[in-house]
Amino acid sequence: MTLLALEGLTASYGPVPALFGVDLSLGEGEVLALMGRNGMGKTTTVKAICRMIPSQGGLRFDGQDLHRRASHQAARLGIGLVPEGRRCFADLTVAENLMAAARRGPWTMERVQALFPRLGERSAQRAATLSGGEQQMLAIGRALMTNPRLLILDEATEGLAPIVRQEIWTAIAELKRETGLAILLIDKSLRELTAVADRAVILARGRTVWSGEMRTLPPEISHRYVGV
Repeated sequence: MTLLALEGLTASYGPVPALFGVDLSLGEGEVLALMGRNGMGKTTTVKAICRMIPSQGGLRFDGQDLHRRASHQAARLGIGLVPEGRRCFADLTVAENLMAAARRGPWTMERVQALFPRLGERSAQRAATLSGGEQQMLAIGRALMTNPRLLILDEATEGLAPIVRQEIWTAIAELKRETGLAILLIDKSLRELTAVADRAVILARGRTVWSGEMRTLPPEISHRYVGV
């Protein structure tokens, strides 16, 4: 069943156009990689999905028109976002950050701490005192505490130490294996994306230029639109 569908999506920042026709679909329990070089429209697409910027075109979640929803209403429908840059509540403890986002469902503080044991070890610690990797784990945990049907991870491993990056990729693989959660992944790590993503959509200059199964991504397409 299709959970998220974008058809010819366009968006602007004021008078400046940013998206010119994005098409993608994501099914229940599927992992989709949203790929492309910097500045090609990936984060803008996420902002449109989460209703942070106005947009036009087809934009539906679980059959409902997201254009009719404010950002908080999109979240209540079941869209959980881990934004680029983490954005934890710095003055709250780890436990308070998690509880602030809690909604009824299978994801509890205990389950989040089982996925990321470091969060359990630091539950009474202020978020501002955590390492960058721990803050990213907290941001993912906080999104899971909303009990979403769709988890969006925008550059969740960028700028982190290799060992922490691997912990997060392991957690993403576990989420895919153990839950029915749909996941939209934005990342530059082609090797790791290939290991967890079912399908990929590539953007260039605000348009969808390729989509298909991750394992069928041609090297020439990857080099042209994704490689440095």
